Formats: sequence, structure tokens, C-alpha cells
Amino acid sequence: MTDVVPYVSRLFIYPIKSLDRVGIEAIAVLKSGALKRDREFAIFDQSDHFVNGKRNGRVHALRSKFDLETNLVSLRLQGTDRANVFHIEKERDALEGWLGEYFGFPVEVKQNRDTGFPDDTVSPGPTIISTATLEAIASWYPELDVEEVRLRFRTNIEISGVPAFWEDRLFTKAEDTVHFQIGEVQFMGINPCQRCVVITRDSQTGETYPNFQKTFVAQRRTTLPEWVEQSRFNHFYRLAINTRLPITEEGKTICIGNELRIYSS
Repeated sequence: MTDVVPYVSRLFIYPIKSLDRVGIEAIAVLKSGALKRDREFAIFDQSDHFVNGKRNGRVHALRSKFDLETNLVSLRLQGTDRANVFHIEKERDALEGWLGEYFGFPVEVKQNRDTGFPDDTVSPGPTIISTATLEAIASWYPELDVEEVRLRFRTNIEISGVPAFWEDRLFTKAEDTVHFQIGEVQFMGINPCQRCVVITRDSQTGETYPNFQKTFVAQRRTTLPEWVEQSRFNHFYRLAINTRLPITEEGKTICIGNELRIYSS
């Protein structure tokens, strides 16, 4: 595989956890290793549980646009044109009231500038997948296109210039890590990400795709490259790479076009 040149082709952050993404050209790294402003806000219920797609399917039909410069968030329901705009800090009460009315129970929008609200608190770095992998997965489902698959998997960094499942080179045995670099930023590849019910649903409506998980597991098993560290697959419902970043990387920037270089595995 010495002839491939992996490079960052897309970057996404999700300012409000579980809501829609923002495409960006460059992003800084926080001290925690997370991307700045990624999952910076999250919606919680009265039991202090996340209101997300895993727990509440109504999340899928909620469309959001987030302006990173103004902190204005625009919300509307899928299939409607009426948008409700809130300043996420100055109009927090009004935002929580609108969301509470939509979900049918009181909610609180919390903010964490230091770490955000990652699913994996042990490995809170950006998730990585390749464009070719998304294309391969789309081919497994006649009714899905690549963009819909991209929306379902909600990764931060998309890599082009490589074949499908190339990113599986970015993890190894459980006690070890793969060290690599994107641009000037050092990474540690940890493990293939365990998926949840969210990827089985339409990203815009929440409608479940029949037998999505069964098909995914069967195809993932048969397409798993021979060189993959198979000990990391206690099951095959895994895709994209979880990462950690050393504290030394705080403040460094990841940009579209940056090349990815593996140092060890």
C-alpha cells in the first residue's frame, strides 16, 4: 500500500450533539484531543441523560443550522420551511423551551468548551473514515446513496486517496495503539467504533431500514481485509476509527488537504 496518499477530503463537526453537522475547512484541537466546538453543546432530559438518536427517534426529524461565528442556531422540523432561530448562549431559555415542546418533556442545553460531550470519553479524539468505505457501504443497500451513508455515520474526518476499509490500518491489538499524523497533528488510533441503532435509521426521518444491521454485519465480515487485527472484532458491527491525541497537540490545526502518515502499527 505504499502507492496510496491518504489525505483529508472532508471535515465535519457537530456543535450540538446529535443534531446536524457543520462542514469546515480547518479546525483546532482542544487540550482533551477533541476538535474545537465539536459536540460543544448537548441536550439533556430531567434525569441528566442525553436526548439523542439512541434514546429518542424524534431527534432525526429535527433539522439544524449552526453559525459558528454568531452562535445562532436555526431549527426546523423535517419537511417544513419555518425556522426558529436562537442565540445558543443569550437565548438559552427560549431554545430549551422550544426543544422541550418538540420532545414533549423539559430539556436543558448544556455547554462544555473544554471537552465537548463525546460518546467515548476515553478516546475523545475525532473519528476517521475513508470515502471509499462509505461508497462500499452504500453499495450494500440499493436504496441508499453515499451522502445518506455519510450522514448516518457522523464521522469527523473523511480520508480520500485510499481504497475501502484502508482506515482499519489505524488500530492494532487492544494493548497497543497506531501512531500517525495528519498534517502537523499527532494521533493515536485506538479501535474500530462500535455502532448503535442510529445508523439503521434514515438520517432525516428516523425511519428504520429493513435488516440494516443484519446486512451490515454480514458484509463487514466478508469484506474485512486479511491484514486487519481481527482480535478487535468481537462482533462486526464496527466501523470508523476512534482516536486519542496527546496533550501536546492542543491548539494545532487540522485542514482539508492534510496528508495522513502512519509511523508505527
